Amino acid sequence: MNDRNDDAARKKAIFDSMSPRRQKHIEKKGYDKWDPFEEPKDPIDMRMDRTKRTSQALIREFMQSAELREHGNDYRRGAFELCLGIINEDERFLGMFDFACWYKDLLEKEKKNL
Repeated sequence: MNDRNDDAARKKAIFDSMSPRRQKHIEKKGYDKWDPFEEPKDPIDMRMDRTKRTSQALIREFMQSAELREHGNDYRRGAFELCLGIINEDERFLGMFDFACWYKDLLEKEKKNL
């Protein structure tokens, strides 16, 4: 029971030390629902794909395998944006990825080079 009282006292102390504007925001959502002790969410760059790689690891591997002498910053930026979009399962980027895979297969099927 003592831990519960300590947590309640710490919660009140945190709340009291906040600006009135922030207090109002918490009260609007509900003081009882507010948990100042919850763990922070993982940052976006720590999200992993299905292979358990971060976006940074994927891009590093890709860039090491690509012929970067032929490509500039826009190429690298595009690859990184697509990487993040795929990891975050953004519909726009999934559409781009699916089209690129389909187009690559079409070129191979028709024996054309990109």
